[in-house]
Amino acid sequence: MKTKMRSFLRKGQAVTALLTLSVLESLGQSSAGIDQATTEVSSYIDPVANLIIAIGAVVGLIGGVRVYIKWQSGDQDTQKAIMGWFGACLFLILVGVVIRAFFS
Repeated sequence: MKTKMRSFLRKGQAVTALLTLSVLESLGQSSAGIDQATTEVSSYIDPVANLIIAIGAVVGLIGGVRVYIKWQSGDQDTQKAIMGWFGACLFLILVGVVIRAFFS
């Protein structure tokens, strides 16, 4: 009876050890996958931030031309247009900078 019990306990220990090792191995694989995804996402940050800053510059140029046209035509609400276009340009540039700072 004692030998059967010892044999049963040894088999239980072996199964427990194998389960523990397989769980640890699967955790190691998922960690490697998360690390790979992090590096891949980090590689997209600089181009996206540069694209957003470039869009902000284009919006600023378009806004400047539109405000100039309004000013030359004698429109009364040029200050309102200046603030709107300047705010949009500033927002896009700051978003690009913040994205780069947050993810780098």
